[in-house]
Amino acid sequence: MPSLDSLNCRRELKIGDATYHYFSLPEAAQRLGNIDRLPKSLKVLLENLLRNEDGQTVQPQDLQAMVDWLDRRASDREIQYRPARVLMQDFTGVPAVVDLAAMRDAMAKAGGDPQRINPLSPVDLVIDHSVMVDRYASSSAFHDNVELEMQRNGERYAFLRWGQHAFDNFSVVPPGTGICHQVNLEYLARTVWTKEEDGITLAFPDTLVGTDSHTTMINGLGVLGWGVGGIEAEAAMLGQPVSMLIPEVIGFKLSGKLKEGITATDLVLTVTQMLRKKGVVGKFVEFYGDGLADLPLADRATIANMAPEYGATCGFFPVDDITLGYLRLSGRPDATVQLVEAYSKAQGLWREPGAEPVFTDSLSLDMGSVEASLAGPKRPQDRVSLGQVNQAFDDFVGLQLKPAAKEEGRLLSEGGGGTAVGGSKQSGEVDYEDEGHTHRLKDGAVVIAAITSCTNTSNPSVMMAAGLLAKKAVEKGLQRQPWVKSSLAPGSKVVTEYFNAAGLTPYLEKLGFDLVGYGCTTCIGNSGPLREPIEKAITQADLTVASVLSGNRNFEGRVHPLVKTNWLASPPLVVAYALAGSVRIDLIRDALGTGKDGQPVYLRDIWPTQNEIAQAIAQVDTAMFRKEYAEVFAGDEKWQAIAVPKADTYAWQGDSTYIQHPPFFEDIAGDPPRITDIRQARILALLGDSVTTDHISPAGNIKADSPAGRYLSEHGVDKADFNSYGSRRGNHEVMMRGTFANIRIRNEMLGGEEGGNTLHVPSGEKLAIYDAAMRYQAEGTPLVIIAGKEYGTGSSRDWAAKGTNLLGVKAVIAESFERIHRSNLVGMGVLPLQFKPGTDRTSLKLTGKEVLAIEGLEGVELRPQMPLTLIITREDGQHEEVEVLCRIDTLNEVEYFKAGGILHYVLRQMIAN
Repeated sequence: MPSLDSLNCRRELKIGDATYHYFSLPEAAQRLGNIDRLPKSLKVLLENLLRNEDGQTVQPQDLQAMVDWLDRRASDREIQYRPARVLMQDFTGVPAVVDLAAMRDAMAKAGGDPQRINPLSPVDLVIDHSVMVDRYASSSAFHDNVELEMQRNGERYAFLRWGQHAFDNFSVVPPGTGICHQVNLEYLARTVWTKEEDGITLAFPDTLVGTDSHTTMINGLGVLGWGVGGIEAEAAMLGQPVSMLIPEVIGFKLSGKLKEGITATDLVLTVTQMLRKKGVVGKFVEFYGDGLADLPLADRATIANMAPEYGATCGFFPVDDITLGYLRLSGRPDATVQLVEAYSKAQGLWREPGAEPVFTDSLSLDMGSVEASLAGPKRPQDRVSLGQVNQAFDDFVGLQLKPAAKEEGRLLSEGGGGTAVGGSKQSGEVDYEDEGHTHRLKDGAVVIAAITSCTNTSNPSVMMAAGLLAKKAVEKGLQRQPWVKSSLAPGSKVVTEYFNAAGLTPYLEKLGFDLVGYGCTTCIGNSGPLREPIEKAITQADLTVASVLSGNRNFEGRVHPLVKTNWLASPPLVVAYALAGSVRIDLIRDALGTGKDGQPVYLRDIWPTQNEIAQAIAQVDTAMFRKEYAEVFAGDEKWQAIAVPKADTYAWQGDSTYIQHPPFFEDIAGDPPRITDIRQARILALLGDSVTTDHISPAGNIKADSPAGRYLSEHGVDKADFNSYGSRRGNHEVMMRGTFANIRIRNEMLGGEEGGNTLHVPSGEKLAIYDAAMRYQAEGTPLVIIAGKEYGTGSSRDWAAKGTNLLGVKAVIAESFERIHRSNLVGMGVLPLQFKPGTDRTSLKLTGKEVLAIEGLEGVELRPQMPLTLIITREDGQHEEVEVLCRIDTLNEVEYFKAGGILHYVLRQMIAN
């Protein structure tokens, strides 16, 4: 729909022979008020509103509210934001396409045209989450892992190939190409987007939402984008705006330069710790200051990537000469680079030296103060100085646990993300036999060392540092320890190109860092099995071992079920820990090993200098990018050989264990469900703080004795072919059985024991959460989840909300919610409720055996953040009433909830029209 342009601010921009039309922010400011010092991220939002002003979803008052933000440095105004495009990865993308296919079926069943279900905005889906590290430390590892990936995921890939042909505006980047965020950074993003409209070319900021939390990485390129749930992304691509409050913006001023030997990873872990401490959940962070003049684009992208870890909606970097340089290096056309510069300067989006925008609040960092760091053992914001890692590990296993910590009871109270090991755990070790050799495995052993994840593999400086460190280590005669599973999984093929050009590949391979695939691998739990003797040793001796990875997530149970401590580190430190083989040494003071000359070798002996890294980076050139992205959507012969049925609707296979028709839209042609109070509800799980979406809907291994494992076995799937939960997100039968099935989740109804079990209160039986939920459903009993702070942190997993819905959970009551998961719950018709300050499961002395009622929904006009009443009936029959806050936050969300969910709302609208 064309903009009303009530401010008459549409203008032309001529660049050479090209003419672009755009909505001028300076012209709008003539009528709205001065916006010179408005944060640049908010200027992007203001342009979005100007361009989409329609008198209904965007009104003049919305435009004025953006400018009035400067007076209060905050706003309670709800706006409707329309991103230019949508980015998906296959774990979250497959269920999105499944939903679209099911919506087409529902539309046809209702007598409508299924072709109306079609993305209205460009959608790119990058297959990057499916490759697993089955083979490693071998020249054939990449080939073998790709073969296994294609075998395991043939059904999913055939389905995506169908979607690519069936839907307009939908492109698929085949497996073996790269990680979606790195492909986005290196190829897909433009910084300034263009669209042909009524015979003219419209120019506007490149913006997007993505079905992965780390979509934020693209903010390093001056592109405003963040992660949303797959549910919300589907609605966005079907033409629904993203409803949001005008955010607070925290300014982060950078000055100085990193010291010799300090990496971008060290910087981002420091920034993450600072911003977590500051408290930026639900806010934009915008980086500014003259330190940006010397901060490479790849470093900016590394910082922007980890916005979910510091809790912000995004971490935005404005456009400047560094941005243009990267666009040129990565092979963007000259016309694109010229447009980005001219448009950014015309709109006041260009970073000027000394600029001091107005922010809600701010903090600063002299980059010269950053020191070598890791984060761990279980949260990305828990930065630990390199020299303190061994102490942090010992503290974790309880060797020096403070008595006060025990008294606080936090070991069991942190239900999802809490400490996994109690204070009684003692240091252990055990001998094991492997290929005719005896080795001793100890607590603190590094069993996984993985150069993985878009966070760091997109950054040539830290990747070249890893290669150079490997070269020096090999020249000194060092080797990785035999119990270390080492892997190299870059985010794009460009990395392989520049490693080869710099001559570093052979040295990485000699240390076992052979290419295993182009994908997320270890960072999302696709680390694959450890060698059988090592797994047996860990289990038999109950060892607390470690992984070191260059990723962004290190939550419990995520990397590998047997690895309780996980440490985020720069790629060169990943290599160093593979050599050391343990996190219980001090890499600053202790030797990594003994060189071929019999002398001890220290980290400082093989750490590359900044000059050496710079010389290696000089090997990176534009030709590498153009070569690898020339046919990015084509795929190899295996991808092209996949048979694709060409039809508007999908031919569902009843015996498929990967793709099944979901039940969400069965009765969509009827009236929406009536909203009623919740009565006689039981508590399905009583959880603590920091329950992540990994705990709610795991992506990793499927245990044979779990409900999902039993389902697959009953359907003829061998355990070796179970694959992962993430790969089976197109099958609701697997995913609902996997909901709350993480082996590290703790249900306080069972005294805090680990595992996805609960108490079926009427019978007193301990059951898997899925089995208990199904029994409650058969009994007609609604269910409620009770949780602590930060419920739903982590990856933007729509199945964490979908599975909750299918288990019969009507409400989740927590002390606080992560932004995306709260939105996803609403989008699936599950009511998010928040305890008032001073009230929680502990103060209410909840045991999980109570009967609950939620009143205040029935017979009233539902409104955002309205108070509701929670009525608790205890085992002895006594009642207690407390007020809770309804976390349906916007008017749009009210409409979605009333319709039964956001996709239900969209589909009902389409059927009606």
